[in-house]
Amino acid sequence: MKLIDIIKSANSNLLRNKGRTFLTILAIFIGSFTIIATSGIRTGVNNYIDTQMESAGGEGYIEIMPKALQEIMQSMMSFGSSAPTEYNPETNSTEMTVISEEDLEKIRQIPGIQSVKGARNIEAEYITSAKTDKKYLISPQALPSDRITIDIAEGRMIDIGGSAPEIILQPGYAEVLGYQSDADIVGETIELAVTEQATMQVQLVEVKVVGVLNKSIINMGRSWVNVAAETEILDVLYAHMPESYRNMVMFATAEWDSSLGDEGLEKIKDDLDALGFTGMTFEDQVGMIKSFFDAIILVFTIFGGIALLAASIGIINTLFMAVQERTREIGLMKAMGLGRGKIFLMFSVEAVALGFWGSAIGVGVAYLAKLIINPVAADTFLKDLPGFNLMEFDISMILILVAVVMAIAFLAGTLPARRAAKKDPIEALRYE
Repeated sequence: MKLIDIIKSANSNLLRNKGRTFLTILAIFIGSFTIIATSGIRTGVNNYIDTQMESAGGEGYIEIMPKALQEIMQSMMSFGSSAPTEYNPETNSTEMTVISEEDLEKIRQIPGIQSVKGARNIEAEYITSAKTDKKYLISPQALPSDRITIDIAEGRMIDIGGSAPEIILQPGYAEVLGYQSDADIVGETIELAVTEQATMQVQLVEVKVVGVLNKSIINMGRSWVNVAAETEILDVLYAHMPESYRNMVMFATAEWDSSLGDEGLEKIKDDLDALGFTGMTFEDQVGMIKSFFDAIILVFTIFGGIALLAASIGIINTLFMAVQERTREIGLMKAMGLGRGKIFLMFSVEAVALGFWGSAIGVGVAYLAKLIINPVAADTFLKDLPGFNLMEFDISMILILVAVVMAIAFLAGTLPARRAAKKDPIEALRYE
């Protein structure tokens, strides 16, 4: 009996009991669909984040913070899920959470570091314009390096070292500040309200809007300003206060020689660690976002795996019943000279066929779901994130998943197939 004949026979035998076969394939379909769909969502999310990185990234740029500050932040985020962190004056004192000028000088001496700048904290109470009396919250931040790519929808990149205060706004501000569109606000002057820390009086700082960002999950709500705008905000914030307050730095940004590659970057991170600092590249930060989504998707994948496990039990039951029902047939085939190997192969192919049809239907329904869900998502809850396709499929990943499901089905069918192969032909022919 040729392999093609065995495959045809296996599919014909599955149709002998359509109800039982249907229920088994349905169980396999549920598990396969869950895994394939969650894999598609994971691919869609990661592809969107990768696209955002290409349009808004930073090559040869690294953010630095004291390890003591990082430990405090982690302790705040994990409080309630783990034991409180014991205070250590050598590593956790308030002094250790600030980057001094001496620290910046030490960082500059690290091989591969080309420049270092302290990131001073700037704050604005609100943003407003001459076209409205309304006030809106805003989170300005000084752009630390011209190596950072900004994904701009309208206007241009800020002149980091220019003499005039400039800002690139998050999308959505133009309309609420009284302008018709993002293009209309470019070139206009708006006002940032800044509170003097010494007197708590509010002063308005004028900045020129030179651009508007595209909508993105990577910008994290930040509107970028240049050094001139940063300086004016700091002048108001720390007026009548000691210079030490103005110069207080908890974060630093550095440019490094990207030609050193990944090994050079790891060496720089090790050197920073030896000085008591941690360094994170733009890719590291985006990796944290991916890890968050991956953790959520992993939960759904586990549910799909549980469904496949239940389906494998169904396969075993289906084939055991098939062996029981076809005992005389097995005895007849053996009496005609069909060996154990062929009998084993026949039932194994039936198991693989169950896995194939269940996973194939899962792939088809998942692809149909993609055609329906992507347009609906783009017009509803993802309308603020253009270019975000919720589900995307990697063909190689789908083929691997189908192969894995078929392998699981084969393993599940091994026990019934062995039982069929071991049937004594004489006893089988006597079976009623």
